[in-house]
Amino acid sequence: MLDHVSLGVTDLDRSRRFYDAVLRVLGIVRIVDFGHGSDYGAMAGQLGVEFTITLEPGVAPSLGTHLCFRAPDRAAVQVFHAAALVAGGRNDGLPGLRALYHADYFAAFVLDPDGYRIEAVCHAPESPSTI
Repeated sequence: MLDHVSLGVTDLDRSRRFYDAVLRVLGIVRIVDFGHGSDYGAMAGQLGVEFTITLEPGVAPSLGTHLCFRAPDRAAVQVFHAAALVAGGRNDGLPGLRALYHADYFAAFVLDPDGYRIEAVCHAPESPSTI
């Protein structure tokens, strides 16, 4: 449904360090740098862009907004959270099950250096269901 998402950030170098660290564990890497921003994706080149950060002085996150990145497994969610804290993010929800959403919704939430709420989620069950 979406091709890519872009966030305005107030300190491009700080945000590059943060997103380089937290997205790599999810298979998303910085693929293009341009004068006032960076593109991230799982494939090289302009067609691989999934997420962009751009320098936007005075930007502030909107209440109620968050970005969620899909993780390949629960371990990646845990590494995402730990990497975010080391890279200057703040905890906004420890890794764990969120049964409110569904029985296998395993997620972690952080606030990036500009205060955006960022989530990593794995929907896969730990073991197959028996029916």
